[in-house]
Amino acid sequence: MTICTRDRTCFFGDVIDGKVDLSEIGKIAQLYWAEIPSHFDHTYIDAYAIMPNHLHGIVVIDRPHNVETRHGASDHGASLHQPQTQPIDQSNKFAPLKSGSLQAIINAYKSSVTRWCRKNGQENFGWQSRFYDHVIRADSSLDRIREYILNNPSKWEDDKDNPANLWM
Repeated sequence: MTICTRDRTCFFGDVIDGKVDLSEIGKIAQLYWAEIPSHFDHTYIDAYAIMPNHLHGIVVIDRPHNVETRHGASDHGASLHQPQTQPIDQSNKFAPLKSGSLQAIINAYKSSVTRWCRKNGQENFGWQSRFYDHVIRADSSLDRIREYILNNPSKWEDDKDNPANLWM
């Protein structure tokens, strides 16, 4: 997955000689990323890279098939209908946010980093509202994606997200 900062602003640091030199916000982003498994059951972090204005990471959700969700439904689907007694959540028109889902994890992560920034004088910090995700289905893809993530800092000079390359 990839999560970008608002307007691709380099809040997380800079790349110097192919290595990321994290800012204070970048260090918090890295710390909170590493703590994700402490807050979500059946979840662990694989390869990741905090870049100056985005992060790439592999989040593994390895929930046993017999674990039920908070609504009692299996992990194989969610109801598209909400009981009439509950107000409709307009932010997700298809279903409530599923506990332990990738979207729930990323929302919690982004909120935590943002909250830290607001409490520590970094009011200008912000995220893009969405994130890019890709389901990895084969070991060969996993190896290729890990390599891409781990080599990303050394390719920053040519990265499309590098502000120096916006007009290329």
